[in-house]
Amino acid sequence: MKTNVMVTVALLALVVPSSLLAQAADSVQAGQRTSSSASSSGSSFMDNVYYGGNVTLSFGAATRIGVWPMIAYKVVPELSLGLQGGYEYVNYDNTSRGAHNYGGAVFGRYRLVPQLYAHAEYQLVSYELFDFDGASRRDTVPFLLLGGGYSQRIGPRTWAYGEVLFDVLRDDQSPYDAGEPVVRFGVGVGF
Repeated sequence: MKTNVMVTVALLALVVPSSLLAQAADSVQAGQRTSSSASSSGSSFMDNVYYGGNVTLSFGAATRIGVWPMIAYKVVPELSLGLQGGYEYVNYDNTSRGAHNYGGAVFGRYRLVPQLYAHAEYQLVSYELFDFDGASRRDTVPFLLLGGGYSQRIGPRTWAYGEVLFDVLRDDQSPYDAGEPVVRFGVGVGF
């Protein structure tokens, strides 16, 4: 039975993008209006808001399933600021233990050119950790993720993207080894 569930989840992982970032016209190409034309055309606050998030599916020594929704605001066509929160369930294959992790982040994104952007994100995640005696405890781990990404439009309000980030804080409890990148990719759909 467990094998059938794992095969089903693996097939879904192939169909569902590992990360989904929905951004309404976050491309400079789609929003190349100047500040003066934006104010004269009467654009509303909601015209500059976009939504999205990350869906986590990972298999190996641990199975991870999570969701991290986000909301952001385009200050100017090139600069976005946003908030993200999320939850992740981790099932360790070598034990019968499962962990519930949750956290939040603030981020900024600056478009260098229409397809390339710089990304900075401060994230706090509360991890459920297990001691050798089986007792669980929580530890809040900070991350400062810096890097960049590439996005390519594949439709009127849809694009593919990928980003590579590095945790420059490298907290002792961080799940990332020194120099190990955080890689996110997927398909974005504008709302």
